[in-house]
Amino acid sequence: MCTYMEVLFQQGHVHSFNKPVTLSRHRCKYLYSTPRVSCSLHSDAKLKDPFSLVQKDLQNIYDDIKQQLLVSKAELKALCDYYFDGKGKAFRPMIVILMARACNVHSNKEGVLLPAQRSIAMISEMIHTASLVHDDVIDDSDKRRGKNTINNVWGERKAILAGDFILSAASMALARIGNTTVVSVLSQVIEDLVRGEFMQLGSKENENERFKHYLEKTFKKTASLIANSCKAVSILVNSDPEVHEIAYQYGRNVGIAFQLVDDILDFTSNANCLGKPSAADLKLGLATGPVLFACQQFPELHSMIMRRFSSDGDVDRAWQYVLKSDGVEQTNYLAQHYCQEAIRQISRLRPSSERDALIRLTELVLRRDK
Repeated sequence: MCTYMEVLFQQGHVHSFNKPVTLSRHRCKYLYSTPRVSCSLHSDAKLKDPFSLVQKDLQNIYDDIKQQLLVSKAELKALCDYYFDGKGKAFRPMIVILMARACNVHSNKEGVLLPAQRSIAMISEMIHTASLVHDDVIDDSDKRRGKNTINNVWGERKAILAGDFILSAASMALARIGNTTVVSVLSQVIEDLVRGEFMQLGSKENENERFKHYLEKTFKKTASLIANSCKAVSILVNSDPEVHEIAYQYGRNVGIAFQLVDDILDFTSNANCLGKPSAADLKLGLATGPVLFACQQFPELHSMIMRRFSSDGDVDRAWQYVLKSDGVEQTNYLAQHYCQEAIRQISRLRPSSERDALIRLTELVLRRDK
């Protein structure tokens, strides 16, 4: 039987570390050749810190988001403002702003951030937060970012309405940008979020199909927002479809890697560090990367996965199987592959501090502990 990694290579979900770049016959003169990527991630101390580069651009971003959510009803305002307290990682806006500046430099625009590009960074955080509010209702979660969830404080009905309102405000902000292509690109994110949530409700009997299903769900629920937001900011400054694809593929690969690491942390980090209970995915009946890899060493997991860990003792036994297997190691290895592909893509842009920060960001994604 093929390993999951072999199947992923065969189906094109994962690229080889040293796979050469393929460009169109009429190669854009502004696209840079990709350096050969080694099996270790960049460790160049000169690579820029992503957070410091965008600190000024991110300043007041949550206050600006709250301005988009202005409502007269005090309770609705409290619900909508609840997660925009400035204590989030702002991971998505950071990537979007870095990508915008990198594309601007690449396009001879001196890296100056356009107001519409900053708006897309805000919109990405609004869509992400609305999806968290809805996810917490679906999962009946009581903790998020170390505090009580909206549904735990105000109830499910009001939480759903709050998520809907944040999405509507994001849609209004998107319409104000006035670019129909950007509207179309970011509208795809909403569709992907819904489809991804439905995919999460099901599973596949065939083991190889199951892993493909898991990665597609991961893209739709997590990576699509990053990929399409990166693509959107590139569209605003450059008409070259290849540049749009570079931005999209960087966001796609970093987004998938981010979620793979998140799935690892569910087994390796404690609840205080995560801000939510560990083994949460197993308790929700979800088989993530570490479990799927562990299933190859412990076939007993197959029946547990199909019944979504619903029998007494399933969660504890599955937990033990994962810890005894190399499931965490294999998932981390897969995350490294996606980060290497992200580096390969972004390295095709003209050199800049922001481009180098996006390379550096892949290392931070792999090393994060919460």
